[in-house]
Amino acid sequence: MTYCVGIRCEQGLVLVSDSRTNAGVDQVSSYSKMHRFEFPGERVVVVLSAGNLATTQGVIDRIERDLEEDREDTPGIRHLPRLHDIAAYIGDISRELQARYTGDNGQRAFSANASFLIGGQIGKQPHDLLLVYPEGNYISYAPRAPFLQIGESKYGKPILDRIINHEVSLSDAARCALVSMDSTMRSNISVGPPFELLLYKKDTLEVYRHRELDMDEPYYARLQAEWGAALRRSFDGLPRFEWE
Repeated sequence: MTYCVGIRCEQGLVLVSDSRTNAGVDQVSSYSKMHRFEFPGERVVVVLSAGNLATTQGVIDRIERDLEEDREDTPGIRHLPRLHDIAAYIGDISRELQARYTGDNGQRAFSANASFLIGGQIGKQPHDLLLVYPEGNYISYAPRAPFLQIGESKYGKPILDRIINHEVSLSDAARCALVSMDSTMRSNISVGPPFELLLYKKDTLEVYRHRELDMDEPYYARLQAEWGAALRRSFDGLPRFEWE
């Protein structure tokens, strides 16, 4: 399992992913779940992936192969006119690859499911954030809750629900996303570092910031410590029961 979160605010986009992959407690490794496709002055597309590693790697490989071939009959991620078209394109590839693992009885021997977050901007169109489901269909963010998650999402959702809105600043959104990731990692062993953080400022058509954060990275270590201390102080300040 993994965890990825995307936030769409007025100033731009924040995307965070972990990198843990595992096939049991004794087979843990790291693999980047964040894939950047930048065409300066034209478009920026960032794809986050979660689910079966063979499927997600296959999808990214197909995207890159279509980019290399750059054929008119397969426009690919560079020439599709809208991010919604890119979401449909990725959904079709994912569904095609998953179908390969269906047995003679029509049932899969294992789960080949994969899901994707897509964030970016094309030309003068608004920046956008979309989620592609394993079935190949997709949704866009909701203005009242402008964030989307894939993977192990439940542990990191409460902080997003309380903090994230359309007006949140890009930096506050980034801090909130990292706290969401830290909360998930503490509650689920299948999510782990290094983490990737990407910030995109709207209308720039280039990545603004990209950082890889490990447990001993000074900023992340300080964020962890201060968030934990703040929670402890808030808990200690809660109202007492009448019998205390």
